[in-house]
Amino acid sequence: RFFRELGVSSLDPPVPRAMAPQREETPVKRTTERPSLPLVEGGGSGESPETLEQIRRDLGECQRCKFWPTRTQLVFGEGNPQARLMFVGEGPGADEDTSGRPFVGRAGQLLTRMIEAIGFQRDEVYIANVVKSRPPGNRAPERDEVEACLPFLRRQIAAIRPKLIVTLGNPAIQALLDSKVGITRLRGTFHAYPASSEILVLPTYHPAYLLRSPDKKVEAWEDLKKVRDFFQSPGESPPRPNSPRTFLAKIVKLRPF
Repeated sequence: RFFRELGVSSLDPPVPRAMAPQREETPVKRTTERPSLPLVEGGGSGESPETLEQIRRDLGECQRCKFWPTRTQLVFGEGNPQARLMFVGEGPGADEDTSGRPFVGRAGQLLTRMIEAIGFQRDEVYIANVVKSRPPGNRAPERDEVEACLPFLRRQIAAIRPKLIVTLGNPAIQALLDSKVGITRLRGTFHAYPASSEILVLPTYHPAYLLRSPDKKVEAWEDLKKVRDFFQSPGESPPRPNSPRTFLAKIVKLRPF
């Protein structure tokens, strides 16, 4: 009666299920293979950032390059895991190989003074090297040795997400920028970090080089003042105030380290 009042004169009977046209279904392909994950960006499942502890466990007692038979300890890196400022050097020396910590010898003591000169404390930044094992005789690491370690450094950077990376010397800047240009042409200039548009890179001289060539400390101080100014610019909270010694050095235009 309801349908007649709507003007419907008849209703077709339902089509039996067996007579209804069948839709072809595409079979779902299933696999038990685990998808490969990128090594460099190190994101595990991609749901949360990788931690430095996870990267260190993955590195293990590394035997990926020719350094491992002669090293004493791996030198992974140390500092604030959420640092806004990161320093990257070339590789461990004898003191670092013994202690397992980066930049603890004479060059490390100078680096500490350089960090303090721009208003930071060493434990506020993060310090690492391109290669994690000491090269024999402290020689420069070769290309295949850098390539074995570089993915772990990139993963460290991805985990820390610093605002600025200060590279120390030729091997560090050439590895991070994948460039053959020398430090004398690149130093003191901000460069984009290829793996992240939010991170900048500023090259300067390695502290070990400054110990051999103290006249270059003036140029290194000019580079570091750009780092200091970067973190004092709008949008960045300023670092701790400079020490009286640093302030006096700026007034008389002396290098403070």
